[in-house]
Amino acid sequence: MFDKILIANRGEIALRVIRACREMGIASVAVHSTADSDAMHVRMADESICIGPAPSPASYLNMPAIVSACEITGAQAIHPGYGFLSENAQFVQMVEDHGLTFIGPRAEHIRIMGDKITAKETAQSLGIPVVPGSDGGVPDVETARRVAAEIGYPVIIKATAGGGGRGMKVARDDAALEVAFRTARAEAKAAFGNDEVYLEKYLQRPRHIEIQVFGDGKGAAVHLGERDCSLQRRHQKVLEEAPGPTITPEERTRIGTICAEAMAKLGYAGAGTIEFLYEDGEFYFIEMNTRLQVEHPVTEAIYGVDLVREQIRVASGQPLSFAQGDLSIRGHAIEARINAERLPNFAPCPGRITQYHAPGGLGVRMDSALYDGYAIPPNYDSLIGKLIVHGRDRDEALARLNRALGELIVDGVDTTIPLFRRLLQDPDIQRGDYSIHWLEKWLETAEF
Repeated sequence: MFDKILIANRGEIALRVIRACREMGIASVAVHSTADSDAMHVRMADESICIGPAPSPASYLNMPAIVSACEITGAQAIHPGYGFLSENAQFVQMVEDHGLTFIGPRAEHIRIMGDKITAKETAQSLGIPVVPGSDGGVPDVETARRVAAEIGYPVIIKATAGGGGRGMKVARDDAALEVAFRTARAEAKAAFGNDEVYLEKYLQRPRHIEIQVFGDGKGAAVHLGERDCSLQRRHQKVLEEAPGPTITPEERTRIGTICAEAMAKLGYAGAGTIEFLYEDGEFYFIEMNTRLQVEHPVTEAIYGVDLVREQIRVASGQPLSFAQGDLSIRGHAIEARINAERLPNFAPCPGRITQYHAPGGLGVRMDSALYDGYAIPPNYDSLIGKLIVHGRDRDEALARLNRALGELIVDGVDTTIPLFRRLLQDPDIQRGDYSIHWLEKWLETAEF
């Protein structure tokens, strides 16, 4: 087991890893930019080291600085959290070349799943169901028209190196295809430096279902059920719950087994999430995230496992601490992502926190790096906290979330708390009857 781990991240996820290290008796090292010198993860870690100025490319994305921080502090392993360098194969290779351990999958698996066309081909070869679409990249509009005619409209054009909704456009008929195709390519080029795109069938009313998987890198793998992440705005998740309110135990076992067996064949190590669109009882592969997810706490809540602790154990060479037969669902969990944003336009709202009070009580968990007087810097993501609740069933979890939102105080900046207070009053949310398109339509008429 490691004696010291460096966390190459910030905010609530850095705190999450520090807590796991402390429970395991492992010393932690926090890295930070000049903008984060007063951040909570810096205060909570056993050691801290500044790695650069505020802009991410000069600090949290500065690979040589992070590796040097390991050498200076004597850390033996790096936990990347999520975002930043968590899915950067070049970084993983650099870490390993310096005799350090990357707490996550191997570089080859990150590389395979980082390219959406290769990921889709790999998923298909492993027996994972995929969305009907083009075989690889689509070079021009004429080819796009031919593929669209084969699979049927509407279609969605996606950047092969995409993420976060960029480089994605929908064409509902042949007349709209050319503009959508050229726009998607231009966005992809600007955002990722790669204008290659591919086509897929555009599902009308799908849900976003993701399967949590975990492998030991030696041929053993399990699944920890699904999360429903269908409440999205501009392809960004807003609220997640587990188990999915529309997934049957038979469907869970079927798709979970497929995913676990695929990861075993791949020799995958650590935590991963296989994301699907789900419609009419069928699952269609979207992508695989080769890291810990923002919404991992809802899985932890219903399965009673510590996924970060398991990541550290597997990275140190230990076997999985549980088998598939050891895993069973207990209750229902929901996570609300609290962002420092001004409604209704969701504009980022950095600033100083004048008062912060976290909710408590049975079944309530608040993952946040906020404190009274903390100044949220304008340089990073607007996520400032995750409110996670757990109940015996979905109704109890919803009631608990409503109660906890009423206790949560974040003064000094605008937040998305009012959004969730309103959402919980909607009958569709109460019934669990929504798709990935539901929230954006709801926001068209919502008042705050």
